Amino acid sequence: MELQLHEIGHDFGPLTVLDGVSFGVRESEIVSVIGPSGCGKSTLLSIAGGLVAPTRGSAFTLGVAPSESLNPFTFVFQDAALLPWRTVAGNVGLVLEDRVKSKAARAEIVDEALERTGLGGFAQAYPKQLSGGMRQRVGIARALAAKPAFLLMDEPLSAVDAQTRELLMEEFLALWLRDRISILYVTHNLDEAVRLSDRIVVLSRRPGRIREVIDVTIPQAERRRPSAIAELAALQDRLWTLLRSEARNADRELLALETSNV
Repeated sequence: MELQLHEIGHDFGPLTVLDGVSFGVRESEIVSVIGPSGCGKSTLLSIAGGLVAPTRGSAFTLGVAPSESLNPFTFVFQDAALLPWRTVAGNVGLVLEDRVKSKAARAEIVDEALERTGLGGFAQAYPKQLSGGMRQRVGIARALAAKPAFLLMDEPLSAVDAQTRELLMEEFLALWLRDRISILYVTHNLDEAVRLSDRIVVLSRRPGRIREVIDVTIPQAERRRPSAIAELAALQDRLWTLLRSEARNADRELLALETSNV
């Protein structure tokens, strides 16, 4: 199944946040979206997943989701939003309760998702007992339990420290290399974008328009090799060159908007 975004435009009242955005996410591909603050990245992700209807344009799929998919589009957010009174297994199993009637079948799916995310020994732990990185792993396990055709990820690593982010990136890539789930990934972190993506969509400041779509040609499995690290660092510099002035102007615009609303 493929995802297509065609001439997406979106307004919040008189404020236009997206204008004429068109690109696709092919099957088994990771596409990252980067851009200055306020350029509509998260809004675009919500439109892609059907949470928000665009003011203009359309989001649609080509092909069909796998038969085992319980929820073709599944979100992973910055905050894992775990229920504190439920165990890890209970949080992961929440997405199954209205869809899988058999308790034994639900338990099997939960156990598989926990094993895939390195949480097999934490099924009966509660969120308050977990680190930030572990809580985000639970959020990813919960998403995987729905067997999605697409993961829609909104700054999933931005709330963890640098060391944990590095570990989670490695684990996330290992998961993707095994399962090849299609992913639309919103981030402000350029290192995440170049480490994870097949393609990177660069948006301008508000209203968000596509400035460039950049292919990352090095296979993900080879991106920690010394020669690849140098090439990816050069790509990251290129991305920052594209974004630097736009990011500065976007910050000024957001500050002016916040000041005017005081």
